[in-house]
Amino acid sequence: MPTDLPNLLTLSRIAAVPVLVLLAALQTPWGDVAACALFSAAAITDYFDGKIARERQLISDFGRMLDPIADKLLVGAALMLLAGLSRLSMAGLLPAIVIMLREILVSGLREYLAGLKVGLPVTKLAKWKTGVQMTALGVLLAGDSGARVLGLGFLPIGWIGEALLWLAAVLTLFTGWDYVRAGLRHAEARDLEREAGTKPSTRP
Repeated sequence: MPTDLPNLLTLSRIAAVPVLVLLAALQTPWGDVAACALFSAAAITDYFDGKIARERQLISDFGRMLDPIADKLLVGAALMLLAGLSRLSMAGLLPAIVIMLREILVSGLREYLAGLKVGLPVTKLAKWKTGVQMTALGVLLAGDSGARVLGLGFLPIGWIGEALLWLAAVLTLFTGWDYVRAGLRHAEARDLEREAGTKPSTRP
């Protein structure tokens, strides 16, 4: 049901997106801190909604449908904010592009495989990728201005965030390739089945 706790947590990630945009658009130190805090809280719900759903046996088709959508909306909004507000250097923009393209690729593969009644399980490496990615985006949303008001101005926050973003992009390439291989394997199997079904029989 949409009102189950795991689904409410998932919906909260979607509801956080417009608020995140408004906070980041303020372009003030405390606005950046608030944007980082909101993003981090929303990212944490991604762990708890699945955990609670499994422990309480509240897994639903509604949740399975909405969970990846909520994740992609949150990540996509954060990446576009950072790029649009010039919070990424050119070196930081490259991994952001890789991450966005991977999300589009995996969405397309999931849509194709869903038509075949085939699911794409989330690998352990993909979970690590998500953790690094969310940490990188939270750090970048806080930025150097947010770090200064928190007394962390001595840290190269921008550099740390972009380094983590590069690490997330590298993990993204590995996990994306795993999904591509799974998609190609199923597509090839379907083509072989179709050819075998239409090939004329050579028996007398």
